[in-house]
This record gives sequence, C-alpha cells and structure tokens, in this order.
Amino acid sequence: MNKKVLEEKLLRMVEEDLGSGDITTEFAPRKRVRAEIISNNDCIVSGIYELRTLFNLFNIEVLESVNDGDKVKKREKIFILSGDSNDILLVERTALNILSRMSGITTLTSEFIRRVKRINPEIRVAATRKITPLFGYFEKRAVKIAGGDPHRSGLYDLVLIKDNHLKLFKNVREAIRMAKRKASFTHKIEIEVNNVKDAVTSADEGADIIMLDNMSVEQVKDAVSKLREKNLREKVILEVSGGITLDNISDYSRLGVDVISIGRLTHSAPAQDFSLKIL
Repeated sequence: MNKKVLEEKLLRMVEEDLGSGDITTEFAPRKRVRAEIISNNDCIVSGIYELRTLFNLFNIEVLESVNDGDKVKKREKIFILSGDSNDILLVERTALNILSRMSGITTLTSEFIRRVKRINPEIRVAATRKITPLFGYFEKRAVKIAGGDPHRSGLYDLVLIKDNHLKLFKNVREAIRMAKRKASFTHKIEIEVNNVKDAVTSADEGADIIMLDNMSVEQVKDAVSKLREKNLREKVILEVSGGITLDNISDYSRLGVDVISIGRLTHSAPAQDFSLKIL
C-alpha cells in the first residue's frame, strides 16, 4: 500500500478510538518515557512496518524492534519505544490491535504452509476475500508475510465467476464465453465449479483458473484425473477451496492442484496477545 494511504488509514483508526478526547490521560502528568511491547505467547509476528509507520506519525521513537516474520517467544520484547507519555497512551490500543490481529493471521498461515510444503512445495496457500471491511490490507499483508498468497484484493482485479453469477447464465460454457468476449485481455478468468463435469467444460472453454469449490478429496482427485485424460490439466491453474482445515490440508496437498485457498486464514485466525508497558 502507498505509504500516504497507509498513514491515512492509521490516523482514522486512532481518531475512531480518540473520539472527542482521551478523558483519562487529560489529568495524568505528561512525561517523556520509555515503553516496551512484549509478546505474551510464542508466535510469528507481523505488523512491524505498520506500527513503525504509526509511531512515526506521533513522533514516538523506535529504539529497538523485531522484524516482520520473526518467530518470537513468550515474554520477548517486540518494541522498545521512547516518546511523550500522552502520545504513547493515545496509540497504545490501536497498535496492539493491529499487531495482535496480523500476528495471529501470520502464525496460522505459516502452519498451513508448513503442512503443505512438506508434501508439495509448489502449491500456493492463498487467502480469500473473507476479510474485515476496511482492515483487509492488514489481513492480506499478514498472509503475505507468512509466505502465503493474498489472492485477489477486490472485485476489480480478476474475473471470478461464482455460483451466484452462474445462476444468471444457462451454464458454465455460456458464462466463460461471455467473460472472454467482454473482459479485458489483461484480466484472467476464474470460474468456481462444484463438480467434475463443469471443471472439464471450463478447461475446454479456456478458463485460466478453475476453483474446485467444496469438493471432497475424491472429487478433486477425479477432476484432476479427467483433466489429464483430456490433455487439459496443464492449460489451467487448479485451485481448491472450501472446508480446508489443518486436519485435511495434507490430503488435498497430494492431489496435484496448484493453489489451496482458505477463508479461515483471515476470518478465524486467533489473535496473538501483546502488552505495552511504560517503564
């Protein structure tokens, strides 16, 4: 994200928290202090760049910090800061919320990737658009820091024909043909299917990416086999999505697909716990 846009997002977050003013800090003595942010559990940390940007906006000096993607231990120092006590207290919760949420996503994504890579290092683990409104940049960046793929950012960067779009067409063949006629040549065309027949038809019609959605391991295996029989497998990117968990991702990793996309990376990752302490 453009740094100016990021700064504007961060300022809006602080403004939302501040409201008409910090009624507690108003009567506290104002001092030049040091503070530290500490991890309360083992995790893989992310959000360091974003917090550095936030602290800079409020003239809070970063004396020390870890890096995005670092593995940290419980009680490890993430930041050592120096600045005005009122400014540090003003941004404290915004900073910790960003750090906690992003680190949770990075930690969970890293575990999914670890389980995939030990079976097939070529498979990409991707996020989805199941993100928090106005916070999507932070969630997608947390996925990237872990080594995952952010997938599309919004409605504007990929033609993705989903089940609800297909209700408006006779069949997948008509939908893909319309997309190829109407869409720019710069946009890839992806289609979501839930059976082997539509997967084969989509590949035959020239879809760039086929999402095998909510299909069982056996169904995906069958789809890959049928595409190979018809010499279509190498002409498409195969993505598996829907119901992927840490328990079953190893099974899907063995099927010869290219991408496994997982909504829970962004919508269900447990936040990690951090504390800020004035010294």
